This record gives sequence, structure tokens and C-alpha cells, in this order.
Amino acid sequence: MNPSVVSGRSRFRDFTGRRPIVIVLAAGTGARFRASSGKTHKLDTLLHSVPVLQYVLRAVEDSGLAVYVVRPATLGEAATDVAGFCTDGMGDSIASGVRATANSPGWLILPGDLPLITSATLQRIAQALERHPIVVPHHRGCQGHPVGFQAECRSSLEALSGDRGATQVVRAYRAQDQVMDLAVDDVGVITDIDTLDDLANVSASINNTSIEEATGKTGRMSHGHD
Repeated sequence: MNPSVVSGRSRFRDFTGRRPIVIVLAAGTGARFRASSGKTHKLDTLLHSVPVLQYVLRAVEDSGLAVYVVRPATLGEAATDVAGFCTDGMGDSIASGVRATANSPGWLILPGDLPLITSATLQRIAQALERHPIVVPHHRGCQGHPVGFQAECRSSLEALSGDRGATQVVRAYRAQDQVMDLAVDDVGVITDIDTLDDLANVSASINNTSIEEATGKTGRMSHGHD
């Protein structure tokens, strides 16, 4: 399937500045969410009356970083005012977003199903990316998102395809000791929504302010893009 452009525009900034761009991955099918009896795509489902994806876009906007959303034209309205593509898998989504913003000095690759991510975390990763080729956030020992990449990684990111994401790029740089592991006090980097239970847990965490109490766990990293 060839990527098809979603009509729209970026509402945040152009892609020629000297700060990294946040590429929001929102082109997956959400199959696990639907399998859990979800009635809409997980990114369009409401969380306290706001679509899940909108939480992520708000965090990016508050961070002051530019955003590029990769999303099928057939899904919802939460991202109709940002540019996007329809793609086959996480690797394809990353490659499409990087190619579309090729003049950027770097990218933060952010899945669209992390509604608790904070603008402060995005800013910290962007700042760390000024000194390191790749920056990987961690919360209490768990690897999370978004992963930051400097422009030198562009060709490797543009070559990605399928569902594997950028793990192989990170692995190659880690072998050369060129990856910064950034500890963050933000459970949002590891709290994704894949099922209705995840949605209920995140909703409870927003009400109760403690996601660890609400979920009974320290969070988890999403490995899929469905």
C-alpha cells in the first residue's frame, strides 16, 4: 500500500527550524483495542471527553516543538489540522514522517497512544538530543517513548519498513556507545493504551493522580503499532 496524503496543514511551526520535530505515530489499526470490545479506533476514543490522540498533541504543542502526525485519512478528526500519511506499519510510519520532514535537525518518535506524556519530558529529550545521536527515556528502569534521533540517523530511519520500528537503529548506535539513556520521572513514557482495560486504568489515574495505584504496576512499553 502506497502512502496517501491526508489533507491538512501543520498548525505548530514549519519543519526548517533548529529544534527536533515530534513525529506522532497514529497510523496503526488499533486491532487489540477493537479486540477488547472497543467501539472506535483507540486514538479517537474519548478519555475524559477528549480523544486520546488529542492529549498527545496538546503535550507536543505545550512543549513548543513542531509536530508531524502520521495517520490514515480514514481515521477520525483529532488530527485533521496536521499533515499525515497512511502506512503499513511502524517502520513505514517512521520512514514517511522522516522523509516528509527531512530538513529537521532531529526527531522525537512518539506513538499516539501515550496520553500521559508531558511536555516537560519532550523538552528534556529534545535538549539531550543536542549532545547525543540517540536519546532513550526510561521510567523506573522501563524503556519508553519517545526516542530521540539526531539528523545523522535520517538515512537509517528512512529505510525502515514493516512493524519493527527503529529498534535496529537504536541497537546499532548502542553497540557504539552512542545512546543516552535518560531517566525521567514521567510514567507517561511507558503508559500506552492498547485495550479498554488500559483506557480505564489511565482514566482512573487521571482521577486519582497516581497511575501506580490505579494500575498496580509501574507501566509498560508498547512494542506494537496496530
